[in-house]
Amino acid sequence: MASLFSKIAAGEIPAFKVAEDENFLAFLDINPLVEGHVLVIPKKEVDYIFDLDDETYSGLLVFAKKVAVAIRKAIPCQRIGVAVIGLEIPHTHIHLVPMNNMDDINFSGPKLQPENEELKLTAEKIRAAF
Repeated sequence: MASLFSKIAAGEIPAFKVAEDENFLAFLDINPLVEGHVLVIPKKEVDYIFDLDDETYSGLLVFAKKVAVAIRKAIPCQRIGVAVIGLEIPHTHIHLVPMNNMDDINFSGPKLQPENEELKLTAEKIRAAF
């Protein structure tokens, strides 16, 4: 059965996309830690990041770097934090989190619950920064 992220990549489930090419997709986390929290995935469904073939792994990191640069232009922050922690969805994904302090990337803390309109505007800001 396809993962939630594979369904998003296939267009079966809507998402607030910020970047996409033939191999990778970046979209907003719908329960972000902070505004601009983005998930970056390979379209190829592989559960564990270190099981990716070398070409996909390196391509994912280069794609994530491009997305991080756009996020930093669009969302006021000191840095973009990077985390690969996902156990909840069996599909490799990288979290890109705008940070002004260490609490901004605390996954144990409360998540935001933005309205769809807020997510839409954030996605538009990031897309415009490319």
